[in-house]
Amino acid sequence: MDADELDWNRTLREQWEFHGNHQLRARLDGLTDDEHFWSPVPDAWSVRPRGSSTAPVQFGAGDFTMDYAFPEPVPAAFTTIAWRLGHVIVGVLAARNAAHFGAPAASYETWQYAGSAATALDQLEAQPDVWPAGVPGLGDTGLRVHTKPATNGATR
Repeated sequence: MDADELDWNRTLREQWEFHGNHQLRARLDGLTDDEHFWSPVPDAWSVRPRGSSTAPVQFGAGDFTMDYAFPEPVPAAFTTIAWRLGHVIVGVLAARNAAHFGAPAASYETWQYAGSAATALDQLEAQPDVWPAGVPGLGDTGLRVHTKPATNGATR
């Protein structure tokens, strides 16, 4: 089967559902606040109460911010589960959902980062639901449209 014969729409939806249901959710089930915020090394990037970070940049519009730096350090900073979830929720899902499927605008700068594991998992659960509804509407033609970088690093 060549690329023109592949059902891109179905393949993308099945891939997303498989990874979400069998890898991501299963590994996060029962995540505690201690695990969520646990720092594997001193000064690991995380999500922290506003004003408590020592990172060069803090993103976020609410009571919690996400650590960052420009330019990114080399080697890359260690990150907590809280930081990684914030990145996936905002940069991988919410910003793309806004760009492709009409979801509310989302960016690292304007996001209300979660102050608990339960809230982060709720935010994560809300984002993937947009994909199964939005991807079929793109059809195979829409999935082949070239995307350009968005201002917040996501593609649209």
